[in-house]
Amino acid sequence: MKYIGIVVAMEEEKEAIQNLIEDIDVKQISDLRFITGKIQNRNIILVRCGVGKVNAARATQILIDKFDISCIMNIGVAGAVQVFLDIGDVVIAKHVVQHDFDITAFGHSKGYITGVGDKIICDRDLIDEFEEVIKSIPERNYKIKLGVVATGDIFCTEPWMKEKINGKFNADVVDMECGAIAQVSYLENKPFIAIKTISDVPNNDNARTFDENLRLASKRCANILSEYLR
Repeated sequence: MKYIGIVVAMEEEKEAIQNLIEDIDVKQISDLRFITGKIQNRNIILVRCGVGKVNAARATQILIDKFDISCIMNIGVAGAVQVFLDIGDVVIAKHVVQHDFDITAFGHSKGYITGVGDKIICDRDLIDEFEEVIKSIPERNYKIKLGVVATGDIFCTEPWMKEKINGKFNADVVDMECGAIAQVSYLENKPFIAIKTISDVPNNDNARTFDENLRLASKRCANILSEYLR
């Protein structure tokens, strides 16, 4: 039986999606809980990886090794680094970069990963499908953008860092897991996509904003996933 693999980082993101799952079963592997079931009659596996790239890569690799996965989705929240994006807006990743990966000393561009390249392109069919679904959602009061997710092992708070990441990578949002999930999916030849809802904007006070908007943004991501699986 093939499953759609869904990787999230935080408990709030997991809860929002788990509330939609029917016929739940839980498989414990090491300290990770893989939740299997159905959303809109589609077979899914949901796992909360924890924060950061190592946690994300570990959970994604186990997911692929232990289950028959048709594609991998990273669904969750992110910080905006593009000026016209507001809290609650949605970014569909066209490609993903790792803004903290640096081997420029050897003549490569910032973010270039040996054996992978300077970016990981998301699956075009999945992008097209999600775009159509999101545009069809009635009474939508938020923006949708096909854009770039930049991942690094840091919660960005400084405005100068936001501007630097946006300027260097033409990034739209930042997070701490997506790039690692994308990299493992690429290396394992699994179609990948990320859907990110804006929870905060780096402004020296966005840790508070992040906490305030985490559940709202997580629920929006879950609703979009449900509409897609419909």
